[in-house]
Amino acid sequence: MRRAAMAAGRLRALLAKEFLQLLRDPRMRFVLVVPPLIQLLLFGYAATFDVRHADVAVVSHDDGQDSRDLLAAIGATGHYTLRMLPDMRRASAAIDQGDVRVILQIAAHYSAHPALQIIADGSDPNSAQLIASELARIVQQAAATRSGVPAITVQERAWFNPNLEDRWFFVPGIMANVIFISTMMLTAMMIVREREFGTLERLLVTPVARLEFLIGKMIPVACVGLFDALLVTAVAVLWFEVPFRGSLAALMASTLVLLVSTQGLGLLLSTFSTTQQQAMLSATFVIMPMFILSGFAFPIRNMPAILQWLSTVNPLRYYLVINRDLFLQGGGLVEHPFELAMMLVLGFSALALSVLRLR
Repeated sequence: MRRAAMAAGRLRALLAKEFLQLLRDPRMRFVLVVPPLIQLLLFGYAATFDVRHADVAVVSHDDGQDSRDLLAAIGATGHYTLRMLPDMRRASAAIDQGDVRVILQIAAHYSAHPALQIIADGSDPNSAQLIASELARIVQQAAATRSGVPAITVQERAWFNPNLEDRWFFVPGIMANVIFISTMMLTAMMIVREREFGTLERLLVTPVARLEFLIGKMIPVACVGLFDALLVTAVAVLWFEVPFRGSLAALMASTLVLLVSTQGLGLLLSTFSTTQQQAMLSATFVIMPMFILSGFAFPIRNMPAILQWLSTVNPLRYYLVINRDLFLQGGGLVEHPFELAMMLVLGFSALALSVLRLR
């Protein structure tokens, strides 16, 4: 009985010590409470495949009442913004540039011979399937309200991804996330490990400048990131058979620009952490919101306005746009000056803050 009471006492003391150690650190209290709440809110609002704001290019070769009623029914859903274009050449340019997500072409003499074509941007297969299916449903409903006319024939076609393969959409996104997470965590761990082992102070009191120290840490990680990009691209093309229609040099250049942001964030996280465990927890807190707000799985335009605004400071968002364009649409860096500029601005901002905070 006495032995059991002593064991219970030791257990109570151990539990008290663990709870005290866990809760007395302000950083740990923050990690325990704030990240779960933020992630819950982000998943609750941003994690949706519903199509709510899709731009539709309309090429109508018929100006009859039936075609106008059809367009009115599509606009009445509140999910689509109709853009009337004069011909398919303009519509093709709009979908190539990402200005619209679908083309709706209405045939001539639509009232007498109802036929139309739906062309969806297949680089995002989930949204393409949802948009094409909903538009086809609206067309069928509009046809059901008429009588004495032939059945409507709907022809669906997806550009860039003819079979709407989810793998073609997700593999480039996975590549971006792998590079982002690995290089950011590796950068943070390298600095924190120096601090944890006591060698960081020795390095900083040597004649080596802080900027030189940071560059010396960044270059090896950048090489790792570029190697990962080449490796994942090879696996995506050779194993998963995802098409790569762009330039490999453009991919490496955009990845190098992304690495400025990832390493800047990693260095910034290291200035707030004294142990590798704290660095890992801090990185987890950063990674999850950036993953959700990157557009990897959930379209950014479907999110609430405040989350769309928050996504503008996410470098992963801009890299995903370039990466998917290079893989599926065959674009290049010339088409993405804004995305490259934003990644550079965010990256150098994080690096500047890291240099200022590094002591």
